[in-house]
Amino acid sequence: MTDQTSNAPSITADAGRATALVVYVLYLLSIPSFALFALIGVIIAYMSRGGALGLGRAHLEDQIRIWWIAFLWGVAIFVLTIVGWILSPVLIGFPLLWLAWVVGFVVMLWFTVKSAFGLIALLEGRQVGGWLS
Repeated sequence: MTDQTSNAPSITADAGRATALVVYVLYLLSIPSFALFALIGVIIAYMSRGGALGLGRAHLEDQIRIWWIAFLWGVAIFVLTIVGWILSPVLIGFPLLWLAWVVGFVVMLWFTVKSAFGLIALLEGRQVGGWLS
């Protein structure tokens, strides 16, 4: 009698991979949705990480981490923008508003690139690591 074990991955080994894929897509669509899809994505990631294992869990954890980094930078940018508007009558506010815009653009670009590289890593079956991969 021969062993009929399958080489197909088990369901538990891939738990979380499909969810991580959905979250990456939502993150990449966050720019046209004014970050609404990113918020939905992080909620899904939080709800799904408990049942995820291995690669899926690693990607969900990384998605949560990058969302929090972008969110905290967003709060700082918002505060800088408010200070810039308040100080605009004395002209010092304009450089602060410009700085807020530049930093906001960089954070948006980082979030998008990090999400795209994470999606590529997930599709290739690799762990996430570094600040971009």
